[in-house]
Amino acid sequence: MSLAFDLPLDREARRPPELRGLTRDGVTMLVSSARGNTHTIAAFRDIPKHLRAGDLVVVNDSATIPAALTAQRTNGSSIALHLSTRISQTLWIVEPRRTLVQIGERFTLPGGASAELLSPPAREHTRLWYAHLNVPGNLRSYLQRYARPISYGYLDEPVPIAFYQTIFSREPGSVEMPSAGRPFTLRVLDALYRNNANVAAVTLHCGVASPESHEPPMDERFNVPASTAAAVNRTRESGGRVIAIGTTVVRALESAADERGTVRAASGWTSHIVDPAHSPRIVDGLLTGFHEPRASHLNMLEAFAPAPFLQDAYDTALQAGLFWHEFGDVHLVLP
Repeated sequence: MSLAFDLPLDREARRPPELRGLTRDGVTMLVSSARGNTHTIAAFRDIPKHLRAGDLVVVNDSATIPAALTAQRTNGSSIALHLSTRISQTLWIVEPRRTLVQIGERFTLPGGASAELLSPPAREHTRLWYAHLNVPGNLRSYLQRYARPISYGYLDEPVPIAFYQTIFSREPGSVEMPSAGRPFTLRVLDALYRNNANVAAVTLHCGVASPESHEPPMDERFNVPASTAAAVNRTRESGGRVIAIGTTVVRALESAADERGTVRAASGWTSHIVDPAHSPRIVDGLLTGFHEPRASHLNMLEAFAPAPFLQDAYDTALQAGLFWHEFGDVHLVLP
C-alpha cells in the first residue's frame, strides 16, 4: 500500500459519538471527488446533497453479535478468544488474541463451554484458527449471555452491543460492525428519498479485522437478494451511480456480478478481492471509515482513486482533526 501517514493517538475515536455529545448523524464526512480533484469537509447528515437523483445507496444489513469470550488455559491463565467466522454450529474460525497457541489446545469457556484449536485456516492468516466449540444449548443465547462485543485498546471503556448496531441491522452474523452504515438515521434516509436517491441492502457477515495485522480478508458469507440485484442493474442502465456503504458492500456486489457486469442474485462464500489489480465493475462510489496505516482496506480504496489523490484525502482528514476507527468520522469517495 502506497499511502503513508502516522495516526496520532488523539485522532482515534475512543467513544461512540453519542457519548461525545453528538448524534449518530452528527459525525463529520470528508467528501473526495475524483473528477473535481477536491476534498471537502461536510456534515454527514448532509450526504443527500452530495448524491444525485437516481443514485442507489446500497447498505449492509448484517447485525453485530457479541463474539469476545474469556478463555481459561490449562495452566490457569486466561486470554481473550474472539470468534470470527461461523462455519457450522460447532466449527468456527477464531482468534486467540496476542498469544502463542498450538494444535489441539483446549480452552475452558464461561458457562460450561469449551473450545479446541484444530489448525490455522491459511498460511497468510496464522493468527486465526479453526476451532471446535462445545456450547451447551443455543449458541446465540449463549453468546448473548457470556460474550461481549469485540473491541480494541483504543476505546476508553467497553460499550454495550447496541452501540455496534446500525439502523439497517437485520441479519445477525457480523463479529465486527459494518461501521460505514452507523451514522445513518431516519432523518438522513428521509432526506435521501426526498432527493430521489434509492436504498437497497445486501448482507455480508464481517469477520475480525485486528488492527495489529493487515492480511487480506478471509472468505466471508454474503447474500445479494434478487430485489437488490435488480435495483443495481436498473440504476446502471438509467445512468445512475451505485454508492456502496462500506467495503463489505463493495465485496458483496462485485462477487455477484457476472462477466458482462450484470448483478445476479447470489449467496454463499466470497473470496473476491477488490484492489488496484481488480477494479470494481459495479460500484461507482464508496462511503467508508478512515483506515489505519497499512490496513488492507486501503488497497480497496486505491481501486476507486489513484494513490496520490487518496494521500491528499488522508492528509486533509488529519489536518481537519477527523477521527478514525468504527466510532469515528467517514469518507465519501465519489467518481
